[in-house]
Amino acid sequence: MVIKEFKLKNRDLYLNRLISFQDTEIIKVITGIRRCGKSSLLKLMAEHLRKSGVKDEQIIELNFESMTFYAMDNKQLYSYVKEKVLQNERMYLFLDEVQMIPAWQTAVNSFRIDFDCDIYVTGSNAFLLSSELSTYISGRYVEIKMLPLSFREFIDFNDFILQSYTSITGETRKRVIDEKNEMYEINELFDAYLKYGGMPSVIDVGLQQDKVTAMLDGLYSAVVIRDILERGRRKEQRAITDPILLRKLIMFLADNIGNNTSATSIGNILVNEGLLEEGYRKVRPATQTIQAYIEALIESYIFYEIKRFDIKGKEFLRTLGKYYIVDIGLRNYLLGFREGDRGHILENIIYFELLRRGYNVAIGKLGNKEIDFVATSTYEKKYIQVTDSMDSLEIRKRELTPLLSIRDNYEKIVLVLNYDLAQTIEGIKIIKISDFLLEDY
Repeated sequence: MVIKEFKLKNRDLYLNRLISFQDTEIIKVITGIRRCGKSSLLKLMAEHLRKSGVKDEQIIELNFESMTFYAMDNKQLYSYVKEKVLQNERMYLFLDEVQMIPAWQTAVNSFRIDFDCDIYVTGSNAFLLSSELSTYISGRYVEIKMLPLSFREFIDFNDFILQSYTSITGETRKRVIDEKNEMYEINELFDAYLKYGGMPSVIDVGLQQDKVTAMLDGLYSAVVIRDILERGRRKEQRAITDPILLRKLIMFLADNIGNNTSATSIGNILVNEGLLEEGYRKVRPATQTIQAYIEALIESYIFYEIKRFDIKGKEFLRTLGKYYIVDIGLRNYLLGFREGDRGHILENIIYFELLRRGYNVAIGKLGNKEIDFVATSTYEKKYIQVTDSMDSLEIRKRELTPLLSIRDNYEKIVLVLNYDLAQTIEGIKIIKISDFLLEDY
């Protein structure tokens, strides 16, 4: 039997962040939805250390989803690591899915105090960084937030090479070739990305709908069962006891990405549209219950909440935020691989791209006008609109008017699905979405 050699793919965006904190006392905590590549990132970091001259004996790699560590507690974890620590040597500890160990934070804090070590941990639930954890390592950790593949990573994981070239008009453009130097349309790859999403295992099974569906079904089940329905076993967590309500809520949020919503409005809609009937019940769930379930989904990194920001008043608003799903392929699995609603799908893609680039992202509100995204970092701010077309005068007015109403000099951009000629209209940049996603940063 021939065993296929597993080759790690580069995730330089995250690896470089880890390397920047290497050999510091700070605990490196990698978070993100299951199967987004956290375990592979640990392996990439360990590989980097070995290439830098660190000996195998100095590296301790533990994956707590393995049966090897089943039923291990924090004291047993401490003893296990202590036996492997070398005297007078710097140790490197890689603890994968560490939340599987009860009271794991006490052991990790002891490693930091007792041994000369550099610590890296991963977890698939935001409970990892709860108030209980902060009691032990407050101010002594940095969170590396990992997401599914960007479009650029999607191209790389599919073994395509992105090249820049100069067009006959003198513009710098990009194209994609394979290992045989055959050229492929970027739009074709982007369509596949919009359909199948960016979970790394999508590439492993191949871009075939039946295989992708089976893979995403396994991912969905793992997240719902392990990270949500078992959530109530953890201290400080409210139990999620109603799997039918949870499923209905997931489907609703997936179908309404990019729409203004609230826990109260969600409960009303679920009842009014009969989504909680079908022989189930007609009792309206309490707003607090809906909110608790939404928080569980956010903690498991399936959905991300984005707040509204009053541009004129310079403050965040408490009402009518939006939710985006972490991977568009997961949404397609939940709702069916269907056409339509492309505008909100594109918003979803851009939102997570902005997070990857390190921006804090909000919805912009200016009077009765809305800007899709206000992206800010330490040194810059961008106002961004996202649309699938700029063909008609009505659409151009709809997208440009909110940006023209902003009276400051920060960068203003409209990202368009199909728009071959980049240009500037009254100071507003018009950029094709795939070009934006493939920018260097």
